[in-house]
Amino acid sequence: MNITLLGLAKKAGLLEIGEESVARAVRTRKACVVFTASDASPNAVRRAAQLAGLRRCPHVRLSATKEEIGAMVGRRTPAILAMTDAGLAHRFVWQLAQENPEQYAADAEALRQQAERAALRRKEKAAQLRNKRTGKGRTKQ
Repeated sequence: MNITLLGLAKKAGLLEIGEESVARAVRTRKACVVFTASDASPNAVRRAAQLAGLRRCPHVRLSATKEEIGAMVGRRTPAILAMTDAGLAHRFVWQLAQENPEQYAADAEALRQQAERAALRRKEKAAQLRNKRTGKGRTKQ
């Protein structure tokens, strides 16, 4: 499994690590997907599933262990992670779906749709700001 995107997301500030920061990201509606390690405790998995259900975002169980994830993100043994960027979350889950389609395909499709909506919102916001600066529809006299 290629988990290098987790390190990239951590450096970009798009990854929440640990139960408290993941819960904060979910409650503020910033989390796009919640991940748990393969060797996470049943209580941690249950808590992550509850958090993902609050936001209606996918809960993905990774095949990597806590130690492997911790080595990638620079923490000791994180059991719960959340990615806050829809595009990066889609790309990561899409890579997982390439390796194991039956387990991750539905989550990859849901995140693809979410990433497309986020890109459209960014595009509309940029157009709105541009129109505000240039005065769309105004005629020069």
